[in-house]
Amino acid sequence: MMDGRRSGVGGFSLLELLVVTSIFLVICGIIFELLGRSQRNYSSEAQMSGSFQEARLVVDQMVRDFNQSGYPDLGMFSVKPTDTTQYAVGPVAWDPGYPAAACNIGTGGGGTCVTPGDFDLIVETNTGSGVSWIRYQLLNETLYRTVVPKTNGGDPVTTTSGAGVMVPFLTNVLNNPTAAQLAEITATYPTMFPLGQAVPIFQYSCDTDTGPKACPIALGANAPAYVRDVDITLIMATPTRNMQTQKLMIVELNGRGHRLNPSN
Repeated sequence: MMDGRRSGVGGFSLLELLVVTSIFLVICGIIFELLGRSQRNYSSEAQMSGSFQEARLVVDQMVRDFNQSGYPDLGMFSVKPTDTTQYAVGPVAWDPGYPAAACNIGTGGGGTCVTPGDFDLIVETNTGSGVSWIRYQLLNETLYRTVVPKTNGGDPVTTTSGAGVMVPFLTNVLNNPTAAQLAEITATYPTMFPLGQAVPIFQYSCDTDTGPKACPIALGANAPAYVRDVDITLIMATPTRNMQTQKLMIVELNGRGHRLNPSN
């Protein structure tokens, strides 16, 4: 007599279901981890690319500004103007005693110039609306760009330092890092600061009788009026750290400005 139950029909035991579920969860975890890692890598690479493009634009702007410096010079006028705002005294403006007194260009804090310096440069040029002073100055980790009309007998350092005229141009600039930042950077990028010291944004070459030479030089041409070339180095960090390693992500760009006006 049959009791109504079918025999020979198999099913999953509770243990088998638990094993299958565990395997499924492990596979899902691996997939989500790979997806998360891929997303973090993409975000880091996008930041590196964005920072590189941003720094590239800044270097290009500095190169253009210096290339055009020194225009128009006094020799371009048939009738010499007495107003210094109508011409560029020289390609590079400086303090103290601008424009009468010269100063010696130094590196690493040497020399007698407030500017030009390792992290501070003022060029004098016609921007299309008259002669202006254009200043690049690194303060903490922000590079500022200031453009002001030249004033007759004025001091370019004071004029470009007034309230409301300094405009942040590039942030996270690490050319002059703190000791802690320098230690962290050199641990990841050992060749970026080869001397274990700050890397100047601006390094200068001066005109001499035998061609441009790196400033400072002992040939009587170690003054801003003789600056012919400016080598530019920008070291900057991305806005956030690497999402995988939590290390600083650094980009370095280089450029050279060459003064085209040979007359001053």
